[in-house]
Amino acid sequence: MPLSLSALKSLNDILARLSAKPIVAPMDRKPNTPLRRGWTTGACATAATRAALMMLWGEARPDKVRITLPRGERPVFAVTEAEQGIGWAEAAVIKDAGDDPDVTHGALIRARVEASAGGVEFAAGEGVGTVTKPGLPIAVGEPAINPVPRQMMRGTVEEMAARLGRRPDIRITVSVPGGAALAEKTWNPRLGIKGGLSILGTTGIVRPFSCSAWIASIHRGVDVARAEGQHHVAGCTGATSEQVVQRLYDLPAGAMLDMGDFVGGMLKYIAKHPVKRVTVGGGIGKITKLAQGARDLHSGRSQVDFDLLARWLDDDRMRHCNTALQAYEIAGIKMSEIVATKALEQVQTMLPASSMADIVVIDRAGNILARAEGAA
Repeated sequence: MPLSLSALKSLNDILARLSAKPIVAPMDRKPNTPLRRGWTTGACATAATRAALMMLWGEARPDKVRITLPRGERPVFAVTEAEQGIGWAEAAVIKDAGDDPDVTHGALIRARVEASAGGVEFAAGEGVGTVTKPGLPIAVGEPAINPVPRQMMRGTVEEMAARLGRRPDIRITVSVPGGAALAEKTWNPRLGIKGGLSILGTTGIVRPFSCSAWIASIHRGVDVARAEGQHHVAGCTGATSEQVVQRLYDLPAGAMLDMGDFVGGMLKYIAKHPVKRVTVGGGIGKITKLAQGARDLHSGRSQVDFDLLARWLDDDRMRHCNTALQAYEIAGIKMSEIVATKALEQVQTMLPASSMADIVVIDRAGNILARAEGAA
């Protein structure tokens, strides 16, 4: 049954107090794979920002820079361009998506830095889009630089300013030459991001996109969990939902499955190799697609049916929404509870009667929007 609003608030308060508890990153427990990882546009923009700041603040022109990713990894990036003038400097790195067929693989990610009026400011240069519709994690009118890349770049400015005795008042302009054309191959135009690409990433790392390889790694994760005697496993769509679910249920690393978008592949395997309890966690958008019957939650292979959402909620405003997040902002907990309940129904159809299932729906900040629990 869905939780009440007061219960959700209490639960989010508890999770906030537990936020210092360490979480084992999926990369620390995934089996080895021959596929090569890559770096997000957000990680590349952060590396370019660091290189440009080094020149602006009097250090030598770098050939390479090292940055710290959100989970503590410290990759090195080659600096392919570096220029400076009076009061400004800019640098660029080439985006390496590893073995992922990413549309931005090989693109030049450039950052220009100069003094700001106060604090860290962000601007969209050539090939970086601007948000024009509500429902995204960035406000309308802002450059399409997502929250985690902003945090990474801001953290770089603050760390270097403290080390070099400078004021952390910097304007960062991110550019991707040719980005406007590349963006036409993405969902950006439909989402109302005009003029170019988004600067993305939550972990800084691009995992190679291979359905068979990824699903095989999920299968191995289930096998390992069962071998370890885990009776409760969880599959999540991303890093934020994984952290929330792991803290919520106090699950060990071995119980966390790197599900990603492949909820169908995970549940089909668990149906043949059952465990007592299965939790599926994810953001409101992906869980809405699951609730509507999608088994692959990737944005290129399934989308939210806003007409169906309008019928569920008896609310025609849903038909005009751009994203599931926007729908939630309009309809609130009624929407998230219906989504959680219907997602639970979908999951239960794929599992044996002996397995209990539950759903956890979160927002981008890691707050729980709804939960639904079944019975074994």
